[in-house]
Amino acid sequence: MKTVKTARTARTVKAVRTRGPGPGGLSVRFDPRAAVVVLLLTAVTLAAGVVLIGSGDFPIPPGEVIATLLGNGTPAQEFIVQDLRLPRVLVGLLVGSALALSGAIFQSISRNPLGSPDVIGFGQGATVGALCVIVLFHGGSFAVSGGGIVGGLVTGIAVYLLAWKRGVHGYRLVLIGIGIAAMLTAANHYLITKASLIDATRATLWMTGSLEGRDWAQVRPLFAVCAVLFPLVLGYGRPLRMLEMGDDAAYALGVRVERTRSVLMGSGILLISVATAAAGPIAFVALSAPQLARRLTRSPGPNLAASAVMGAALLLIADWLATNAFGERQLPVGVVTGVLGGCYLLWLLVTERKAGRI
Repeated sequence: MKTVKTARTARTVKAVRTRGPGPGGLSVRFDPRAAVVVLLLTAVTLAAGVVLIGSGDFPIPPGEVIATLLGNGTPAQEFIVQDLRLPRVLVGLLVGSALALSGAIFQSISRNPLGSPDVIGFGQGATVGALCVIVLFHGGSFAVSGGGIVGGLVTGIAVYLLAWKRGVHGYRLVLIGIGIAAMLTAANHYLITKASLIDATRATLWMTGSLEGRDWAQVRPLFAVCAVLFPLVLGYGRPLRMLEMGDDAAYALGVRVERTRSVLMGSGILLISVATAAAGPIAFVALSAPQLARRLTRSPGPNLAASAVMGAALLLIADWLATNAFGERQLPVGVVTGVLGGCYLLWLLVTERKAGRI
């Protein structure tokens, strides 16, 4: 059995050796199937973005959408595409990628498919921070975004410190995070009951998670944060893969375990916080996207690139369903992802129970 597994791995994963500064060169792991999956998911994401841009009260065919993006559209089309719809699609793309990448980080660190940031409390922490700004300080959209980021960071630090005991064990992190999430959910409900009618309505709309009304003011800071964190996280892909084998094995392979874990957890918390601040709490993308990407690539490890593209594709497709699949009634995208993600969570729990892992 071990020989068959080794042969199968050799057929699917190749090591490419190039000359580098060291005496033996640089060894790069290359998985052809994973590369093909990333390319196909990228194509699906771009196609979904074009279709979503062309959808609405003033429909635009995909060919004209592409022509308008290239600067060959009419003035009316340029206004609709570039000023009204393109920012919404870009926010969805960045938020979906950030959620999925954060989910891949925490599922790998906890070595648990349920170790998603919206399950272990980070998303709820960002929601508490945003609601405090809305309900207690009546802040604007920029202040609400800042409150969401601060709330997520504070929650992440609290969960990390409570889970620390000569290291961060995966199940301890998940269990403590679930407990923190329950308390933060109660705090969210309490803040809603103490809000005025106007603030409660505003907070409820924000809590559903939506891409409606997003403009370039949300795109620019979100893009700046993602431009810094995405390469940082991808650069830690190999140490993260080593952490999945346990702290002792990672130490033996030369990984600085606590430093790597701290950088990755900090990046994951920032990603979930800025995504929540930009679009509200959108459930289950961080949970499902990394698992779907891993099943498509059939590759061990965190599959960070595939997870990020899968998250973007899922959120754009869910947004199209929310705005077009229910007639004239448009739904917030968070409602659609919640329904689909809840079904996926039930399936995942049944699968994990049959496998004897829970």
